[in-house]
Amino acid sequence: MTTPTSVRKRAADAPAPAAPVPVGRRPERGARWRRVGLRLVALATLLALWQSVTALQLWSPVLVPSPAAVWNALLETSGTHDGVRGYQGHTLIEHLGISLRRIFIGAGAGAVAGLVVGVLMGTLPWVRVVLEPAVAFLRTLPPLAYFSLLIIWFGIDEAPKLWLLAIAAMPPAAVATASAVASAPTALVEAARAIGAKRGQVVTSVVLPSALPEILVGVRLAFGIAYSSVVAAETVNGLPGIGGLIRDAQRYNQSDTVVLGLFAIGISGLLIDAGLRVLSDRLAPWRSHT
Repeated sequence: MTTPTSVRKRAADAPAPAAPVPVGRRPERGARWRRVGLRLVALATLLALWQSVTALQLWSPVLVPSPAAVWNALLETSGTHDGVRGYQGHTLIEHLGISLRRIFIGAGAGAVAGLVVGVLMGTLPWVRVVLEPAVAFLRTLPPLAYFSLLIIWFGIDEAPKLWLLAIAAMPPAAVATASAVASAPTALVEAARAIGAKRGQVVTSVVLPSALPEILVGVRLAFGIAYSSVVAAETVNGLPGIGGLIRDAQRYNQSDTVVLGLFAIGISGLLIDAGLRVLSDRLAPWRSHT
């Protein structure tokens, strides 16, 4: 017959349970390394295909430059060779830095304007009725459609480039912000009003925090669209600048330099987007859990 004493003795003699193993860390780390490995394999495959196509000489090197030609263009534009510094007197990193400065100033101003317009459209119905058609109209316009008009208004210096990038970045930020603000949880808004919060307090304390993840997505879209417009912004008097470098190299059929400029824009754009993702995770850590 089993007695309480024997039960306690068996429990005391039983081995202690093993410490719980953290769940998710090793699988997440393994999945992360698998993603990195797959991306490296995909990159190596694309480079191999590129090299194979150029080695078969299916197209002229002027049309499809080889990876070696693009690498040589990188070396030539990154230093001084035969007394020539970089491309048109500026190195590749200087061209890219000037374009990035234009993007951050122009797209930053456009994103801020879009946030303000979006908040007004999301909180005041009559403002949405008035401004929504104008925002949609600007969003459908290609940058080159109004760049000529900006040149007539502001000349050929920095002003039209910054205005073009700002106009390109404003609509996506405004649309994302307006949609996020308008879809704020009604229960939270009514609870804030029930305890006596004013309209401004409701917006700053309830609406904007709940809409922050979608607003940050809109900011990412705004910078992405502005970055894709940098070549258009630098079609006129764009040197120094990475878009001006591409346009100038195109005139002289320097396809290796054109491809190099495209790689510079693409890689730096990926880095900017990654930085905005990190900022989004820091400012809205609950985004992935909602």
